[in-house]
Amino acid sequence: MTEQKATNVTWHTHQVSKDDRFKLKGHKGAVLWFTGLSGCGKSTIANAVELKLYQAGKHSFLLDGDNIRLGLNKNLGFTPEDRTENVRRVGEVAKLFASAGNITLAAFISPYRTDRKLVRDLLPAGEFIEIYVDASLETCEKRDPKGLYKKARAENLPNFTGISAPYEAPEKPELVLDSNNKGIEELVNEVMAYLEKNSYLKP
Repeated sequence: MTEQKATNVTWHTHQVSKDDRFKLKGHKGAVLWFTGLSGCGKSTIANAVELKLYQAGKHSFLLDGDNIRLGLNKNLGFTPEDRTENVRRVGEVAKLFASAGNITLAAFISPYRTDRKLVRDLLPAGEFIEIYVDASLETCEKRDPKGLYKKARAENLPNFTGISAPYEAPEKPELVLDSNNKGIEELVNEVMAYLEKNSYLKP
């Protein structure tokens, strides 16, 4: 747990409630947390889901791992401590977006279960949806869209998840996407079906 350093701060209650925002937008806010190895398809799937939501007239926003590291978290590397802080910051931002009534998609390797639990605990029950994009290390290495596995195997990329750093797969995710055997469209439809079935697309 991150220490609260500032002591002269007070939480201010808003006149416009979270439920008010949900009613205005016509659907609930939530965080869809896509986790999995590099190259498993997290960002591709999240992007495609966001497009589906947009086409359906839903309010959403995508927080992508690389994009966040080019801005908000540009001062963080890939040590275990920096990974934890990376996820913590994103979790706080995702919570704000969800409270505003957005269906917030977060695509992050987020390799540690404790870090993902920290984000889950930030949100009310039912607002954190852990989505495990399940692709084997072999599958991800074959794809290797950024050439990162090749660099990691050559020991030119330290602390690389799956090679020189661990990945702890979710034990009880809300949704598992079989990225080894299924195409993007089918996986996107599975996410949308989950949201429909569990009434996330309604006020």
